[in-house]
Amino acid sequence: MSHEFDPSILRQYDIRGVVGETLSEADAHALGRSYATMAGGEGRVAVGRDGRDHSPGLEAALVSGLAAGGMDVVRVGLGPSPMLYFAAATLDVIGGIQVTGSHNPGDYNGFKMLLGGDSIHGEAIQRLGRIAARGDWTEGRGNVEDADIEDAYVDRLVEDFRGGDFKIGWDAGNGAAGPVLDKLLEKLPGEHYAIFTQVDGSFPNHHPDPTVEKNLAHLKELVVENGLDFGIAFDGDGDRIGAVDGEGRVLWGDQLLMLLAGPVLAEQPGATIIADVKASRTLFEDVAAKGGKPLMWKTGHSLIKAKMKETGAPLAGEMSGHIFFKHRWYGFDDALYASVRLIEAVDASGRSLSQLRDDIPPTVS
Repeated sequence: MSHEFDPSILRQYDIRGVVGETLSEADAHALGRSYATMAGGEGRVAVGRDGRDHSPGLEAALVSGLAAGGMDVVRVGLGPSPMLYFAAATLDVIGGIQVTGSHNPGDYNGFKMLLGGDSIHGEAIQRLGRIAARGDWTEGRGNVEDADIEDAYVDRLVEDFRGGDFKIGWDAGNGAAGPVLDKLLEKLPGEHYAIFTQVDGSFPNHHPDPTVEKNLAHLKELVVENGLDFGIAFDGDGDRIGAVDGEGRVLWGDQLLMLLAGPVLAEQPGATIIADVKASRTLFEDVAAKGGKPLMWKTGHSLIKAKMKETGAPLAGEMSGHIFFKHRWYGFDDALYASVRLIEAVDASGRSLSQLRDDIPPTVS
């Protein structure tokens, strides 16, 4: 039996659409069958989901499709996309799929996919569509098991933490990172003020995209009213970071990358630091001044990760708040880990984040 996806959901870096309009559980099942076929109808795959109301149903349909195609499935449950990436990097699996609408409004959902250590993107996503349209799927009866990796992920986030005590505000935006953040803050030193950590797929407090300044209004208020050192926010699936200093001023993606690059270059002089084409010239000049090799590359998490592998870069970032650490981490975009490294960077500087922000030259694109 063949299946036709709405062409609009087969995007460059993921599959994403409006549930009930362009995306359905039938699509999720067909994706599972097609992914299993692409993988050769064998092997184990990790599956996770975000906190949207329709994610459990889409996950169940996806898992049934994967198993019907012959793949064994390890369900890691509710969590941010980076936790699924962590599962793919550390469990005995050949790939992973996260059910997530990312930073889009609550009526959206979709799938971010990995296979063989690489993101499925571009032509590979179109190939999944062609496999479904042909209906020439592998057949099998894969096993399904559950794995609770949340604690292992949190432990790994702080395993080699080198930061100090700060008063920090956190805004999880009612996204999938909330439960992990609660556990993370129990392990980090300092004083922490967290808001909107309860997962709610309707995102009742604000849109879950920290790269839009109006979505940081609650965090700014929290930081300023409580005299905190700085604040950190996450998007709906925890792979984008936003930040404000102690005065409530936003630090954009390229400014964060400048601060994060310093300690990395101190340990790896001359290393390549990658940023996307939307980043400011100021960033590239700053990386060069610190002894690094700045490299401008195409926007898109899949493309950035591929370029990191090619060049051996220990760090990369996008203006959209995706930060990729290979240095002491796994190379995927992870806002929770980026937040840990931001605390380290501020601590190592011996200054406040507000002072560090003051020292950043005006950004010029």
